[in-house]
Amino acid sequence: MKPGLPTAMERPHFIGIGGAGMSGIAKILAQRGARVAGSDARDSETAQALRAHGATVHVGHAAGHLADDSTCVVVSSAIRADNPELARAAELGIPVVHRSDALAALMDGLRPIAVAGTHGKTTTTSMLAVSLSSLGLDPSYAIGGDLDAPGSNAHHGEGDIFVAEADESDRSFHKYAPQVAIILNAELDHHANYASMEEIYESFETFVSKVVPGGTLVVAHGQAGAAEIAARVAGREGLRVVTYGEEADADVRITKITPRGLTSEVTVVLDGRMLTFTVSVPGRHYAHNAVAALAAGVALGIPAHNLASALGKYTGVKRRLQLKGEAAGVQVIDSYAHHPTEMTADLEAIRGAAGDSRILVVFQPHLFSRTQELGKEMGLALALADASVVLDIYPAREDPLPGVTSEIIIEAARTAGADVAAEHDKDAVAEVIAGMAKPGDLVLTMGAGDVTDLGPLILESIGLARPSN
Repeated sequence: MKPGLPTAMERPHFIGIGGAGMSGIAKILAQRGARVAGSDARDSETAQALRAHGATVHVGHAAGHLADDSTCVVVSSAIRADNPELARAAELGIPVVHRSDALAALMDGLRPIAVAGTHGKTTTTSMLAVSLSSLGLDPSYAIGGDLDAPGSNAHHGEGDIFVAEADESDRSFHKYAPQVAIILNAELDHHANYASMEEIYESFETFVSKVVPGGTLVVAHGQAGAAEIAARVAGREGLRVVTYGEEADADVRITKITPRGLTSEVTVVLDGRMLTFTVSVPGRHYAHNAVAALAAGVALGIPAHNLASALGKYTGVKRRLQLKGEAAGVQVIDSYAHHPTEMTADLEAIRGAAGDSRILVVFQPHLFSRTQELGKEMGLALALADASVVLDIYPAREDPLPGVTSEIIIEAARTAGADVAAEHDKDAVAEVIAGMAKPGDLVLTMGAGDVTDLGPLILESIGLARPSN
């Protein structure tokens, strides 16, 4: 068994093992020598990847899936109290561990970088994981998305650095004690858990309070929410604050972002030195993520010029403006954006790279609570596209709310002058888009739900509608 495996984690059982966060922890434990088991609602490529690491993955949830000798049951906040495996754990007296506690235990004894923010966590964490790996530092990492293949969201490295997404949605990021913390931004989201921006600020302040003495907070200087948090923790003993942004007084100052098609060239001034490097994803939003990663790595003592060069090796993560393919001159790109700020950032990035091409969006709202609070802003974001098709709300863990439907988004988009249509039958979308798309168009499938599955179907339908000569 590899060193650093907590005794309680020797035989863990994960409920919802196929989830982005859960699967990463399960993979690291398996790589450290644990006997990992778990269940998920459906089979998936992620489940198959875990099986390749020796994990037992059951499809569906049933009390009998939980082995009597399991040392703990790992759950996320999405697991309901009536889950049969959870009930069986109570009968057997098996400890129940939240995934954040499991992740915190895996970080123990290492130098953690915790990446927090309402948007951009997965991209920034991925940038750090790829660049540090390319420098031969072999970090451990846990990411909320796959880098290049199912199961590539996590790794147990032999180095002393651990890079992890720090999820604010359920306050679970309070469990971590990072040496370097990043706050990319702070906006009101996750309305089932936060009632106001003040609650968001207080939660992020608690996260910052967990940074180890002598540690560093890297924070976006020009984002209002992040700047507010920086102001609140300024002067805290034992905490070094490093700001980044395009503002003249930022500690790591971005002086230029030059679009290069679907990439960008970024120039920064750090400690009086100018550095220029390439970011292999388009848009200002992703350029800022890369600079946050640069500042965090430098805070751990990695030479800036080495890290800047290594960041150029990052080529993206699944679902973050991921090119799915091209058919009959139409490119299909997948976007995980589901909050208005993310939607706007991705649409502006694609608009900047697309030139005169039309942008068609297939948008699937995520969560009833988010649509209730931010549906109008989502509609305004869709006005940046040339035309949009809006699906029904993807419920994820939530039950429907009276009167909350996609019509909130559609009405706001139309009021803003957008060309938008509703489509209640997800199976019909591929043919609908094939009828709309013309050679040279860009199609974005956008949202955090299963809209991502539509990309290949859209490409197939376009190919059938306009076969290549």
